[in-house]
Amino acid sequence: MTGLERWHHVMREGDMNTLYDLLHPDCVFLSPVVHTPQVGRDITYAYLRAANKALSEDFQYVREVTQENHAILEFTVMVDGVFVNGVDMITFEGDQIIEFKVMVRPLKAVNAVWKQMAEMLESLKKAG
Repeated sequence: MTGLERWHHVMREGDMNTLYDLLHPDCVFLSPVVHTPQVGRDITYAYLRAANKALSEDFQYVREVTQENHAILEFTVMVDGVFVNGVDMITFEGDQIIEFKVMVRPLKAVNAVWKQMAEMLESLKKAG
């Protein structure tokens, strides 16, 4: 199974164990709501795990463009009644994700995503 196929499995099944293994130890996560790159498997895992929980309702990929070790996956989701349109830009090294960049539009959607993610990250922190 390719890295991209494993990513789709994670999204379909919510398989967080596969997600952790899919991330390269030096993975970089670039968020639309955090100004600095987040470096490392653990922090990337925390953000993607929170996003999976916070944005799971009605989430769907609507377009996929791939070239060599890159994938651009356009998605839609509703967050607190706000329509969110965005892209996950994923770069693979071998079968692991080395870079994960999320871009979201419109501005109202960025604010809704920021709120949901902050709440989810806080609850995951408390849960340990």
